[in-house]
Amino acid sequence: MNEIFENLYDMTAFSNIIAEPQFLIMYAIAFVLLYLGIKKQYEPLLLVPIAFGVLLANFPGGDMGVIQADENGMVMINGVMKNIWEMPLHDIAHELGLMNFIYYMLIKTGFLPPIIFMGVGALTDFGPMLRNLRLSIFGAAAQLGIFTVLLVSILMGFTPKEAASLGIIGGADGPTAIFTTIKLAPHLLGPIAIAAYSYMALVPVIIPLVVKLLCSKKELSINMKEEEKKYPSKTEIKNLRVLKIIFPIVVTTVVALFVPSAVPLIGMLMFGMVKSGKNYCFSEKVGEFLFTGEYTQKMDTKGRTIVPAKFREELGTSVVVTRGT
Repeated sequence: MNEIFENLYDMTAFSNIIAEPQFLIMYAIAFVLLYLGIKKQYEPLLLVPIAFGVLLANFPGGDMGVIQADENGMVMINGVMKNIWEMPLHDIAHELGLMNFIYYMLIKTGFLPPIIFMGVGALTDFGPMLRNLRLSIFGAAAQLGIFTVLLVSILMGFTPKEAASLGIIGGADGPTAIFTTIKLAPHLLGPIAIAAYSYMALVPVIIPLVVKLLCSKKELSINMKEEEKKYPSKTEIKNLRVLKIIFPIVVTTVVALFVPSAVPLIGMLMFGMVKSGKNYCFSEKVGEFLFTGEYTQKMDTKGRTIVPAKFREELGTSVVVTRGT
């Protein structure tokens, strides 16, 4: 009977967790990130998947961790060295598990970052920057961080390729960091991906502290919308919608001519921007704009409702409201 209970105990994750208590540290990190993402709403699209992934990968016996291949693509499977790149995808899924299947099919091949960039482009509105091109200076300032980390990393003993992979974290975003690391230093992909997305997700936590240290109460009380009305932009763009279509096409063409290796990322980013409803290129073609989703509005006694000012600017002088199914 004791042997049966011992076997049942060994089948659970408790035996491994007790033998290796460091798993508890990872669980604590995961729960903190889940709390920040769900309760505090700090970048939930980033923190919640990261935290849940940490949980899945650190449950002993779940086979959800990633097995890292060496520089030649060799990995130990059931006591036999195999080349991961010569294995069919169904063998990877069967022998190494779901997480390794996703990792080697979508991430290590460089397929996923451009797809993510297309989504980022669809969610990004470049209108404010196009209205005030001086805002692009803030983006250009990020290059200082890239080269600073690059030089410091080389001085610390990293190779130039490793240093470049580390430097891109502070000057860009997760997909760019992953894409660059796959090309230059694939053995650092795991740590760099976690570092890139973690720092992006924790920006809402860090920024308030920095603001309190560097800004006075008078500066914090400034209403930026009121200031914009007092000091409107001197440069008026007559047809911003057309510019939003031309801008991504021009950027893609220029980047493709000068930096062809960046086309997978920039091209998909700009394609997402063109395809996005924020830029109206497809809806303009048929002369209509379509809102999707659910909106809760109050009606007055005469059956009237108020359309938000931002919507009125885009809808124009006439609009048709229908009840969806």
